[in-house]
Amino acid sequence: MATPQTGEDTLNGHLPPGWQSYMSPQGRRYYVNTFTNETTWERPSSVPGTPKSPVLLTAHSVLTVNGYYISGTPIHQLDSGHMSLRKASGDPQAPGSPAAPRRQSKESSLTINCVTFPHPDVMPEQQLLKPSEWSYCDYFWADKKDSQGNNTVSGFEILLQKQLKGKQMQKEMAEFVRERIKIEEEYAKNLSKLSQNSLAAQEEGTLGEAWAQLKKSLADEAEVHLKFSSKLQSEVEKPLLNFRENFKKDMKKCDHHIADLRKHLASRYAAVEKARKALTERQKDLEMKTQQLEVKLSNKTEEEIKKARRKSTQAGDDLMRCVDLYNQAQSKWFEEMVTTTLELERLEVERVEMIRQHLCQYTQLRHETDMFNQSTVELVDQLLRKVDPAKDRELWVKEHKTGDIRPVDMEI
Repeated sequence: MATPQTGEDTLNGHLPPGWQSYMSPQGRRYYVNTFTNETTWERPSSVPGTPKSPVLLTAHSVLTVNGYYISGTPIHQLDSGHMSLRKASGDPQAPGSPAAPRRQSKESSLTINCVTFPHPDVMPEQQLLKPSEWSYCDYFWADKKDSQGNNTVSGFEILLQKQLKGKQMQKEMAEFVRERIKIEEEYAKNLSKLSQNSLAAQEEGTLGEAWAQLKKSLADEAEVHLKFSSKLQSEVEKPLLNFRENFKKDMKKCDHHIADLRKHLASRYAAVEKARKALTERQKDLEMKTQQLEVKLSNKTEEEIKKARRKSTQAGDDLMRCVDLYNQAQSKWFEEMVTTTLELERLEVERVEMIRQHLCQYTQLRHETDMFNQSTVELVDQLLRKVDPAKDRELWVKEHKTGDIRPVDMEI
């Protein structure tokens, strides 16, 4: 609790009427005007009204936005001049105060394309949301120059482009399988046609049997390839195309949602900048009228100061409200970015696993086709191993012989 020291400052003698000095929890003295509820670090002069260059005291919680401290609820509930805006530094310093030297201050945050980031020089350590996983949700918050270096592309847009590229790759894979199916179908058709060819149909014996089986194996092989093409279509091509269509719908939903949130964030940022400018103008007006009061006391000047204070207070309230709405919009965008990028990550894993699974199915079908083809020629191999020219000669001679009595010389 701040302890009041009514009307007296032990270092500087008596205070003007209506002023009390307090000691902050950090050990710094500040002053409160009990008539106007003004609060300042700077010891007031004997001139009534607002001191020069007022730096207003806030509660222990301070809201930081775009490198500025925005004061929250004051220690003393003020009805005028209770909003201040200053660059972030260490402890609050009163401009021009001889009691404390000025410090080199650095902004605690900066804004890039309407998104607020901590300043690199004073940034506290941030833990990754998913350490050691290289997750989408940790590495795509900032924007990036495009390949030409002219425009910027948001991190989410880069993720989206990857997903759309993956969708295109999946389409091309399905087209590749479709071409393979056409080749198989054409090949099966040609094999079937060739198996019915009559060339060398009159070959006889064991060689004739092997030749006939070879021609029959072509018909069997044609059937195997037809089955292979049919399974390729139902078990590889169609799943690839169906997954792509669902993937496309999910991408469209994510794209529109995040784009709308980013536009909303940009509009909130524009409102903050407008309110900041208005506050600066109101503070300048108040300072000017305060200086006029120091030169000449009049009821009119005091009225103008009160009016300027009210406008400055209203401008401060407006800025606080705009900052609060901006932070709400950024918080919503942040939450949805995390949710959506994790969903994109899940979809990418699902896409890769699905393609891997169906390409494995392709290779399995191919192995089965090879085995079936092997089985169709096994009988041909067996018959070829049994081909025996001597046996063929025996069979042919037995069927076609005309007599086994050889001619002899004629006698006179």
